[in-house]
Amino acid sequence: MDFVLSGVAACGACVFTNPLEVVKTRMQLQGELKSRGSYHVYYRNVFHAFYTIGKVEGLVGLQKGLVPGLCYQFFMNGVRLGSYAIIESSGYIHTNGRVNAVKTTVAGAMAGVVGAVMGSPIYLVKTHLQSQATSSIAVGHQYKHQGMTHALVAIYRNHGILGLWRGSSAAVPRVSVGSAAQLSTFSSSKELVIDLQVFPVNSWLVALSAGMISSVVVVLAMTPFDVVSTRLYNQPVDHLGKGQLYKGFTDCFSKTLKKEGLTGLYKGLGASYFRLGPHTILSLFFWDELRKFYQPFR
Repeated sequence: MDFVLSGVAACGACVFTNPLEVVKTRMQLQGELKSRGSYHVYYRNVFHAFYTIGKVEGLVGLQKGLVPGLCYQFFMNGVRLGSYAIIESSGYIHTNGRVNAVKTTVAGAMAGVVGAVMGSPIYLVKTHLQSQATSSIAVGHQYKHQGMTHALVAIYRNHGILGLWRGSSAAVPRVSVGSAAQLSTFSSSKELVIDLQVFPVNSWLVALSAGMISSVVVVLAMTPFDVVSTRLYNQPVDHLGKGQLYKGFTDCFSKTLKKEGLTGLYKGLGASYFRLGPHTILSLFFWDELRKFYQPFR
């Protein structure tokens, strides 16, 4: 039940944040491996990107990839948050009754690795669908998938079962770093808020405020890995399924840093926060409240 509650919580957040995920993906692919000033800027900032996509592609364009997004959130975060909930219930993350920062970081990272590996094929498809755009505002490589099922079948037929896990070399560090930052700061922040007695112990405001603190840490820690992940998943491949732009995580990281500088690794930071921030806050809030609701039935 921990896995189901965690997956449902993440899906609830995804419905609201998917348009921002589309915006983030487009901004991260804009000007790929090009120096500043050498490419046309379709999306000047997160608000302009949101307006441009909505104007050219409509509301449907802003909700591209919603189906794989929901599937990814349910399975990846179901496994990730569910695993962490079990570890937390076992008492592992506490030392002498207090949250242990090292243990929560390790537990969050381990849960993230498991979730990332399981969810990688769906994240691959989600990235392809969200980057697909009308030619007038298209950035990055353009795949021609007709939907999630069509994409999964096409990738499997062309590149085999391993092709579905292309880009997972970036997904694992991305999710493990993000998960470690998110869950360790969320657990510690909840304990801090309770200690300060700002709100009643069982108030929903405890989880909400802890999620807000966690969201800032997550975005700062995760964005460089998120940029690399998006680019690895979306890059064109040859007939053997080998990436034509990057050999792997390290190659993509170094090429982006060399061509675009440190700002390249934080490209779309505003969009990342507008997406990851609310998603972190909402998913952790829903997760915490659903667990409290279910507690009497255990």
